[in-house]
Amino acid sequence: MIFTETKLKGAYLIDPDKMEDERGFFARTFCRREFEGHGLRFEFVQCSISVNRRRGTLRGMHFQTSPHQETKLVSCMRGAIYDVIIDLRPNSPTYCEWLSAVLTEENRKIMYIPEGFAHGFQTLDAEAAVFYQISEFYDPYYSKGLRWDDPRIAVEWPYEQNRIISQRDQILPFFNMGKGD
Repeated sequence: MIFTETKLKGAYLIDPDKMEDERGFFARTFCRREFEGHGLRFEFVQCSISVNRRRGTLRGMHFQTSPHQETKLVSCMRGAIYDVIIDLRPNSPTYCEWLSAVLTEENRKIMYIPEGFAHGFQTLDAEAAVFYQISEFYDPYYSKGLRWDDPRIAVEWPYEQNRIISQRDQILPFFNMGKGD
């Protein structure tokens, strides 16, 4: 696997190292030794999928608070997504900065999202399927989110027209950017 640290410290884009022949290819998407070799501890306790029927579906920005903060590995198994993370760690030099990456079934890229980040995505294709490996169990009490269109964070989403957004995501609060809040 090829680990590329992003501009948001601790977040990585991972390219599987494919072994390819006439049958197709084989690639590892997780190896504890390789993750630990990059200083990344990751034990997943839950896996989830998100299937999205329409292009332009926007999900996010979601996270869990302490003591149930999550580390996630996110990949797109079918179609393509515009994946977005926001650094919510108050003591981070990239606090409140965001990053996007296009994850597709062709490029097989994986986003490593450490604790303390919000995550969301917008589908670039109909029938996009997203696979999550998650380090903490889902706990609705600690499940939080912030507005996908918070003007102070100003994520640049690819599709403005025909967005499909859940009622829950439409009413999430704007983020309070005060350090330590």
